Amino acid sequence: MKMVAPWTRFYSNSCCLCCHVRTGTILLGVWYLIINAVVLLILLSALADPDQYHFSSSELGGDFDFMDDANMCIAIAISLLMILICAMATYGAYKQHAAWIIPFFCYQIFDFALNTLVAVTVLVYPNSIQEYIRQLPPNFPYKEDIMSVNPTCLVLIILLFMSIILTFKVLLPPYDEATVNGAAKEPPPPYVSA
Repeated sequence: MKMVAPWTRFYSNSCCLCCHVRTGTILLGVWYLIINAVVLLILLSALADPDQYHFSSSELGGDFDFMDDANMCIAIAISLLMILICAMATYGAYKQHAAWIIPFFCYQIFDFALNTLVAVTVLVYPNSIQEYIRQLPPNFPYKEDIMSVNPTCLVLIILLFMSIILTFKVLLPPYDEATVNGAAKEPPPPYVSA
């Protein structure tokens, strides 16, 4: 049986953005962990100083509160759950415990399905983008520039962006590259009766 040094396997460039699957999973888990930690910090700072992130009804163009306490608590709970899931994925990849990665994998499937539904919605209801942009606050950055873009071009740009995201999520390495250095496993020893 061929022995592979741990550092060779860890830094192997067989797949997953020129990284080994384990390294890519660790990097992806840390990336999501950082993003969710930043979101949590923003939410906690908004909870500590609600006036800083409060939008008046005239800015929102409606009679609803953008982030009331219930929505803030739900967003914080989701952010904490995502931090836990990403930490579990990173730990599981680092310690080579596959069961710890399953929640992150389920989240990725859910995210893929949600992005697919958004892409289909944009394709079926192209005017919904313009309606959504009209409902944004007047001081939203580049709102007028986005509204001036041809609606068909805007739909194509969004669909292109969504298809790139979805393609990136479903890219799988070829089977030969996914196996350990493409080497076939040795058969088990022959059965010997007692």
